Amino acid sequence: MSFAELVDATNGVVWSIPRVGLCLLAGLYFTVRTGAVQVSLPDMIAQLRDGEKSANGTSSFQSLMMSLANRVGMGNIGGVATAIAFGGAGAVFWMWTVALLGAATSFVECTPGQIYKEQDPDTGEYRGGPAYYFEKAYAHKAKTLSLVYAIAFAVVTVFAMSFFLPGVQANGMASAMNSAWGLPTRVTAIGIVIAMSFIVVGGVKRIATFAALVVPPMAILYILASRVVFFVNFDQIGQVFGEIFAGAFGTHAVYGAIIGLAIKWGVQRGIYSNEAGQGTGPHHAAAAEVSHPAKQGFVQAFSVYIDTLFVCTATAFIILSTDMYTVFKDEEFGSATHYVGKIGTDVEPGPGFVRAGFDTRAPGLGSSFVALALAFFAFTTMIAYYYMAEVNLSYLTRKISSGVVRRGMIRGLQLLILCSVAYGAVTTAGSAWGLGDIGVGTMARLNIVGILALQVPALKALKDYRAQKKQGLDPQFDPRDLDIRGADFWVGRADARVTHGALDERVSPRE
Repeated sequence: MSFAELVDATNGVVWSIPRVGLCLLAGLYFTVRTGAVQVSLPDMIAQLRDGEKSANGTSSFQSLMMSLANRVGMGNIGGVATAIAFGGAGAVFWMWTVALLGAATSFVECTPGQIYKEQDPDTGEYRGGPAYYFEKAYAHKAKTLSLVYAIAFAVVTVFAMSFFLPGVQANGMASAMNSAWGLPTRVTAIGIVIAMSFIVVGGVKRIATFAALVVPPMAILYILASRVVFFVNFDQIGQVFGEIFAGAFGTHAVYGAIIGLAIKWGVQRGIYSNEAGQGTGPHHAAAAEVSHPAKQGFVQAFSVYIDTLFVCTATAFIILSTDMYTVFKDEEFGSATHYVGKIGTDVEPGPGFVRAGFDTRAPGLGSSFVALALAFFAFTTMIAYYYMAEVNLSYLTRKISSGVVRRGMIRGLQLLILCSVAYGAVTTAGSAWGLGDIGVGTMARLNIVGILALQVPALKALKDYRAQKKQGLDPQFDPRDLDIRGADFWVGRADARVTHGALDERVSPRE
């Protein structure tokens, strides 16, 4: 069996239909259990506006930008294109569904990220994520099992974020630049390595600052450009939405045979893009300075909407409204078959769809615009990948007494991810996507099963937040009031609040 065949076979197991169903059902379940927390837009906006920051933690806005830096990447352009190519227009509907349900999942996974966070012994920065809450939430009931599960997730995440996933972003970035400007992929690889080296050695504060500066303008620019195509092709709106809903439910004969693929690829690429339930969001949530964990849960739920409902939908409309994708009936085999219209069947599904879509309205500019968009999207995502890999490596090594050894292992991780992006930039797209899907799927499975088992702390925090808001208070968190164990950071914070009246290092509101 060749390496490519092994990757495909592993993907078939990781992304089997039952596991796709698990992601959807988990989102539906959490929607019911939280009372549709994902519709609490006023709480989301308020926290972004009034969020705090400190010497050790980022503001809620910075944390959101770090999260979006991770979410908004190759998946929003190439991922949407491949979802449509293999699952039809209906895959877009299932991406929306994953976002709507996934926002509730994101709240339930990110709130524990805050509850069980720690301070790094070397830097003082906040650290947290699934590995931390898997270990702590039920350590008083099943200490060994909790620890083993936490270590398993941390190990998977270190390898996924430093080896499996960065190659997808680097490959898309290098391919787009080569197509647009003829830039050799090796040159792009060298440029990525140099730029990443400067950012990652600066730690979480430099990563957060970089993300806050870069992510908003890049996302806004891309959405605005897609809106230009939207208005130029305004007469296609009805047809586009008709194709999306027909493909999602197989209401038209030509879509009937691929409805299963629409669900599979829509969910798979939706999770790859917005990462709800994957376990990445809690890492960024833990870095924020907030007075109550639920506050950052709301912020992280909001990031799912920005990623999928805005950026991914923009890509989908460009592809569908410019006839870059059509479906016809193959009479010989009696099944629906994909056909790429104006750009020809020899174009590999991915950013080429979007590039050609832009070219229909601005000939010659599509390649450059997509290359620039991918350069920003992919680079910030790779930076965020490194941050999560470092958080999980810090978790695995935090019991090592020697700071020199811990810092040495961090340097080794930095070297590994730099090698990974260099290799990803020059390898084939198929291999890069295959490895990326394995990494995403494995993390998502471990995390969703885990949060289904330990959802209670998140639900208690939500109930406490709502009760305090109803009383007109700015919610403050003390885990002892809710019988939540293992949240040592918050116990210390609550005691300090009682003793001193406030935390000296807090600055509010966010500047």
